[in-house]
Amino acid sequence: MIKTHFQRELLLTRPQGRRKSNTIREVLKIQSWLNLHEMASPGTGLAVEMDGDFGPATEAAVKVFQKNSGLVATGVVDRETFGALSAPLRRAFSGLSPGGSLNQRTCHVAGLHLQNKPFELEVGGETNCGPWVRSFMDGNDGSIWLWCMGFVQTAIDQAASEMNVDFRDWMPHTYSCDTIGNFCLAKGALVRNEEWKLDPALANPGDVFLMRKSRYDWNHTGIIAGVEGQTIRTIEGNTNHGGSRNGNGVYARIRNYHQSAIDLISLEKLTKNQFN
Repeated sequence: MIKTHFQRELLLTRPQGRRKSNTIREVLKIQSWLNLHEMASPGTGLAVEMDGDFGPATEAAVKVFQKNSGLVATGVVDRETFGALSAPLRRAFSGLSPGGSLNQRTCHVAGLHLQNKPFELEVGGETNCGPWVRSFMDGNDGSIWLWCMGFVQTAIDQAASEMNVDFRDWMPHTYSCDTIGNFCLAKGALVRNEEWKLDPALANPGDVFLMRKSRYDWNHTGIIAGVEGQTIRTIEGNTNHGGSRNGNGVYARIRNYHQSAIDLISLEKLTKNQFN
């Protein structure tokens, strides 16, 4: 893979605990995962303040997590406990597809991430933060780092790497919907909404959709998981239940491409003879 920052998010240099010499950065990692588990399974009582201080509240939350995970409730985060905390990220990035085309693999990988419930966090008043966002965005996070394209390219990169292909051979590595939209338009791989509505068969699971603001301006993206009549099933990052372009997680959604200006990137057209 090209987007390998996730490997750093799986590392803890030494055990962290209330009465140990702690590292603020690593305590923040632990607090991030406690909050992410609470977001994924509300009511478990793991939400703590994101302050980098391994105090009594963080210790208590760690003990709850350890008990829930069948670990000895020491309140100390060692390699085993951190491995359990960060397991969703590891599963999402290490899982393999059952094979098939780039489209099929990309769709499967996007679904694998969805199953592991990626969410962003708010840290110090900044949204778009946390280990999932940094993994999708090559180590970057914060309010300015809208991460929907980062998620899409992570899925494509992960799928392409299974086929021993560098996705940058046929797609620029970017976080910008506009960059990808204009690039694919120039390459003949962008199918405009007006054309797509006339021929739904132009879209295939694993292709990429782009929400269009104007003719050459796009502001949100995601993976197409299926096409059903006038709607598409999608897997998309940085959205929410309302379909925001700056939401808090990866969601499965249904969008009506007949009522919205949604363009389509055909991976088959984009890659052309790459996989023949």
